[in-house]
Amino acid sequence: MFEIRRYHNGLSDAWNELVARSKNGTFLFDRRYMDYHRDRFLDCSLMIYDAKGLYALLPANRQDGVLYSHQGLTYGGLITDERASAAGICELFLELNGWLRSEGIRRVVYKPVPWIYHRLPSEEDLYALFAVCHARLVGRDLSSALIPKAPARWSHGRRYAVSEARKKGVCVAPSDDFSAFWPLLTRNLQTRYGVSPVHTLEEMQRLHARFPERIRLYLASAEEEVVGGTILYLCDRVAHAQYISASEKGKQLHAIDALYEQILRHDYTDMPFFDFGKSTVGSGCDLNEQLVFQKEGFGARAVCYDTYEWTL
Repeated sequence: MFEIRRYHNGLSDAWNELVARSKNGTFLFDRRYMDYHRDRFLDCSLMIYDAKGLYALLPANRQDGVLYSHQGLTYGGLITDERASAAGICELFLELNGWLRSEGIRRVVYKPVPWIYHRLPSEEDLYALFAVCHARLVGRDLSSALIPKAPARWSHGRRYAVSEARKKGVCVAPSDDFSAFWPLLTRNLQTRYGVSPVHTLEEMQRLHARFPERIRLYLASAEEEVVGGTILYLCDRVAHAQYISASEKGKQLHAIDALYEQILRHDYTDMPFFDFGKSTVGSGCDLNEQLVFQKEGFGARAVCYDTYEWTL
């Protein structure tokens, strides 16, 4: 019923066209985004065809006999358009498992696209994981999201912080100056977590040049000094905070509260969802209670980013 092909660069236009019309894809699956880190992963993305043409995409990489929902992406899973049906996706996974076995794959790690990113309901894959693959839930990260048009009430602490930021002269505005934000972001991540940003400054600048309407930077300043910032990834239905950080001075001035006040109450009120991102590590087992408390103070509530696994 299906023909499964390995993706290669000559298929990028067809790949991107399906992503653009898909019911659950985002610009992160566009090859112009995915391929910025092609040197870090052995790409094993798949394109699945039926008698009418391209039916589905699976962004993936391969390592040591394991097929991963692409490890360079926060989420992945099967990308489909409106033609996808429950029975069709079940048959697809049945045939996909056979194809993967023939290619020497013995295990699959799969990260579906969280439902808030879906243009139309798209959880046929979750049913197939249960009914066909007998997959196990092996990770559940906790993110926090809100509906800007109808958020839960901000906590007293968040409202007070916004008022204080205004009194102290914190100004928030969009910017293209990623180099002004990067040292602050890098220093914070190194100090607090001992890690660097997933992207280098040069990679983020390059991605912004490719997707200027999808990747936006906001900076918070006080007396012409940058004291905080956030990078937003703008998908069709979700504005996602990819990075957020403030200097020690920015924390004292409540710069993050000022940033979110501008974004949530003024600039992106028409966006169906705002996603603050994960507050967990260790496949979701460790919850950063202070971090999730801050997000909940803005009216955000839990959305799960799941990871499944099955053997072949």
